[in-house]
Amino acid sequence: MAEEEQGTIARRKLVAAIGTGAVVLGAAAVPREASAKNARWQPAFEKDDDWMEIPSRHRLVFDATSADGAAHALFFARNYIGVNKSAYGIEPAQLATIIILRHMATVFAFNDAIWAKYGKILSSMAKFVDPKTQDAPNRNLYDVKGYGPGLANADATLSDLAAQGVRFAVCGAATQRIIGLIAAQTKADAEEVRQELQSHLVPNGRMVAAGIVTVNRAQERGYAMSYYTP
Repeated sequence: MAEEEQGTIARRKLVAAIGTGAVVLGAAAVPREASAKNARWQPAFEKDDDWMEIPSRHRLVFDATSADGAAHALFFARNYIGVNKSAYGIEPAQLATIIILRHMATVFAFNDAIWAKYGKILSSMAKFVDPKTQDAPNRNLYDVKGYGPGLANADATLSDLAAQGVRFAVCGAATQRIIGLIAAQTKADAEEVRQELQSHLVPNGRMVAAGIVTVNRAQERGYAMSYYTP
């Protein structure tokens, strides 16, 4: 009888603990509020960012904010893809690789047609000139094979990397500034300029709301980040 009474008392204590908002773990009761506070925070995934859900074995994002930063992003992306192939046998298609072109690097997200038309404006904004002529380029030099902007990366052009699956996130906020500059200096309609830029992105280019937001969202979705600082 003593054992039955002890069992009944234990069950009553358990019911009482649950009734007061406690969760029983083994022999200890932990308040529900404390359990919730100790839970690991998880980000909310926004639908507009689902394009980053690329089937892959590894994820890496490069953040470029300047002409030099864009050059190094291309260089290191080429190395990253090449070494994964040569040392690990991982094909480029098995990697999710994104290069974010934002701030002063945004100008390199547009193809030769835009540079031929607005090269002086883009050059001035990015503080970038053709190192061979010291003039504003009339084409996107980062998509010229053999140019290798200051680095031994002649094959790391925008188009070459796009062909290996690299995506380019183009900063919409910086693009808006470019639109304003072009419209002001050419007296063009801002909406027409916007449509023109949108239709002349580099291969695998995608306009995003703001590059800095994509930096955040990519990391929340498990991308490691690489950022060049001189």
